[in-house]
Amino acid sequence: MDVDLIVLGSGTAGVKVATRCRVAGWRVALVEARQFGGTCALRGCEPKKVFWTLAEAAERAQRLSAKGVGGGGGVTLDWAAAQRFKRSFTDPVPESRRESLERAGIIALHGQPRFLGPDRIAVDGQEIRFRHALIATGAEPAELPIAGRENLSTSDDFLSLEDMPKSLVLLGGGYISFECAHLARRAGAEVTILEGGDRPLAPFDEALVARLVEKTRALGIRVELGCKAAAIRADAGGFRVECGDGRSFAGAMVLHGLGRRPALSGLGLEAAGVPVEKGRLLLDPYLRSTGNERVFAAGDAAAQGPALTPVASHDAAVVARNLLEGCHTKPDYSVVPSAAFTLPPLAAVGLTEAQAKERGIDYELREGDMADYQSVRRTGEDTAAYRLLVAPGSGAILGAHLLGPEAPDSINLFALAMRAGMGAEALSRMMTAYPTGGSNIASMLG
Repeated sequence: MDVDLIVLGSGTAGVKVATRCRVAGWRVALVEARQFGGTCALRGCEPKKVFWTLAEAAERAQRLSAKGVGGGGGVTLDWAAAQRFKRSFTDPVPESRRESLERAGIIALHGQPRFLGPDRIAVDGQEIRFRHALIATGAEPAELPIAGRENLSTSDDFLSLEDMPKSLVLLGGGYISFECAHLARRAGAEVTILEGGDRPLAPFDEALVARLVEKTRALGIRVELGCKAAAIRADAGGFRVECGDGRSFAGAMVLHGLGRRPALSGLGLEAAGVPVEKGRLLLDPYLRSTGNERVFAAGDAAAQGPALTPVASHDAAVVARNLLEGCHTKPDYSVVPSAAFTLPPLAAVGLTEAQAKERGIDYELREGDMADYQSVRRTGEDTAAYRLLVAPGSGAILGAHLLGPEAPDSINLFALAMRAGMGAEALSRMMTAYPTGGSNIASMLG
């Protein structure tokens, strides 16, 4: 079979590039080694947000039980029922995704792809010759130099649990560990987070992370710092994690939250002349392989920007344009909002205070507590705050960091302002629907 483009991976990036090129008249094939749909729709942000929505609803009912929500104090997160609800979203995805590809005229293949040469690939014995290829295979948990690592479970396993274990130990203090920890705790589990360094959630604002850690501990989640896992041993009824400093922690399940890497194994990249260094593809500024100009990458497999679904969409637009129009477009990761869906959630865009100091960038810090804001107080949440970095003189927004119930939505307004070049004064004058999280921005900037 000869094609103009073969896409490896059926997630956000792969499907967008395949569809765009097919609309342009290209002959396109797409290969998926797992279920059609990709990480975000099946094993990542979308199913996670379903669980988060249920956990947030249960907790809000508890917080407001004395304020007029009848029976709210007895509302809990029923994990088994939540799992069934989540599957109403995820179960239809593989067949639906495959059918949509085929309706678009894209050849959908299932199997493990392997390059045979710079312009050839095999899928379960079928050889395909291509003009271009896109590696959009996503990411997978990083391999860890820890004895007993075969005892680790992943976030995939966690989101597929039929019943919540009585206890969990989560390795790493990143957003995966914190999000899973908050869900598990609200489903009744005893939870411990082990962070090898002196602070978790490193990409986020340090002061707001400190508040979130305090809140996390108040919920009954243990957050142990300076605890680097050295071994995982089978123990009665579960496992025991041994740290290098002699501490140890037991749990019925131990979860890998120590980072992910591009999923490149089994692709036979050497045969295609596609170089890899330290587990990452070597790409030029146009997301094209430095060793084979036929081959591009996007999303988590490219690992050029933050590992987020909107970044995969952005990469896809860049690659599609470069394929169809020639390599003139470079990705722009300068303004990428992100959120950790804990309870309350944490959100950020732009520079942190630490980054501004490190780069010698002058800034004015505007910060405050939001627990008494109407939009927060009415939810019963007692932990909410903001920290904004504004350039002196110009008023340009350098960074925005929010902790509170509507933080993930409100951060998008800051991101939009930064993209549009709207400074703090102009943003503070923007009319917003009131009372909402967005209407708090004027008070933050005032």
